[in-house]
Amino acid sequence: MIDLALVRKDPVAYQDACKKKNIKLNIAAFLKLDEERRMLMAETQTMQAERNAVSKKVPTIKEKTEKEKVIGEMKSLGEKLKAGEEELIELDKQWMALQLQLPSIPLPSVPVGKDDTENREQRKWAPNQSSASADSGTGQDGLPIFDFEPKDHVALGTALDIIDIPRGVKIGGSRSYFLKGDGARLELAILQFTIDLLTKRGFTLFTPPLMANYAAMMGTSYFPGGEEQAYAIGVDRTPELGLDGKDAKQIESDRLYLIGTSEVAVASYHSGETFKQSELPKRYAGLSNCFRREAGTYGKDTHGLYRIHQFQKVEQVVLCENDEKTSAALHQEILGNAEAVLQALELPYRVVDVCTGDMGRGQIFKNDIETWMPSRKGYGETHSCSTFGEFQARRLGIKYETESGEKKYVHTLNNTCIASPRILIPILEIYQNKDGSVAIPSVLRPYMGGQEVIR
Repeated sequence: MIDLALVRKDPVAYQDACKKKNIKLNIAAFLKLDEERRMLMAETQTMQAERNAVSKKVPTIKEKTEKEKVIGEMKSLGEKLKAGEEELIELDKQWMALQLQLPSIPLPSVPVGKDDTENREQRKWAPNQSSASADSGTGQDGLPIFDFEPKDHVALGTALDIIDIPRGVKIGGSRSYFLKGDGARLELAILQFTIDLLTKRGFTLFTPPLMANYAAMMGTSYFPGGEEQAYAIGVDRTPELGLDGKDAKQIESDRLYLIGTSEVAVASYHSGETFKQSELPKRYAGLSNCFRREAGTYGKDTHGLYRIHQFQKVEQVVLCENDEKTSAALHQEILGNAEAVLQALELPYRVVDVCTGDMGRGQIFKNDIETWMPSRKGYGETHSCSTFGEFQARRLGIKYETESGEKKYVHTLNNTCIASPRILIPILEIYQNKDGSVAIPSVLRPYMGGQEVIR
């Protein structure tokens, strides 16, 4: 949500933000509607006040003719007021629908670009000497070099009997999979290692609801605009269940959505609340299953575990003071936590500044981390780190009271600290050995009973 006073003050800046973020919204048309709404609100409030005053006056009128005249005028005013209120309801719907499309203005440091091909590389990291595989080394750029023909993660996982995609598709349809045996144990080890790292760094762990209502989806800015990516629950099931009457209404009222990230639930945890300034920042980590329909990605990244419908993620969510320097420092902190996980796993990666055309509606600054994936012969996105300013907090109604008594909206940030099974792609492919086995990253071995290799 955007402070409308800022939009009214500088509509050109917000129209420019729409252009840079590829959002089709006419700011001038919205402001015209906004003015019409404000005028109609003023008119209806005036009529309401006049009606209330007259209704109080009627009992005091003694003369019958005058009383009937006043009652007639009040009835006419009531009809006019009803028409105005009905028009206002329709205007309100249009006004809110457009308001929810208003974008945040990207920070000046954000590169301008049309899509992810124009993201700007900020830096790269790679281990000095990889200990990933006994049968591989590293080049000058730190990327792995194999002295054999390497396999991709699907071939490795199938041969080791730790990934089963065909049976996953049989059960759950396209982009479904099973992790089994050491594959499932490896995933749990990665998640637990990440949780332990964040806990040591002062983050409170959440296992949140996996289903969220529309208010939470809208509050975190996934709705409107992202409905096609979400799985809806409790919608249009009455024919299937053969229900009618009361039962059908109950099913319809159960409309919820499977979350695509724990950010939805964790960021909404304090919706409608007001903190004391001394209580900030709040550092949270949500561990959850995540679900995405991946609508519009037909034929894209269909091989293996890169783009699937269900995955597990540890998401960092931060609420802090409404101060750009504070949120910028926390952005670097949570980005650093994700990098610490990748460095502990000894996986080469790069950090990119995300361009305007690849940003969401509410984000004002965003970094992606892309990890080296040998089978893709390039870096693949594994993490995102976003600063929203007060955009989400306005929608969710999360404020804090300053020491001087002023109430402000908090700033919110979030970051993927780890997401699986996508992170298994670089681990399996980089840590593979010539004999088809896969070495387990040293930091994960304590979580797998000291096991060193998957055979």
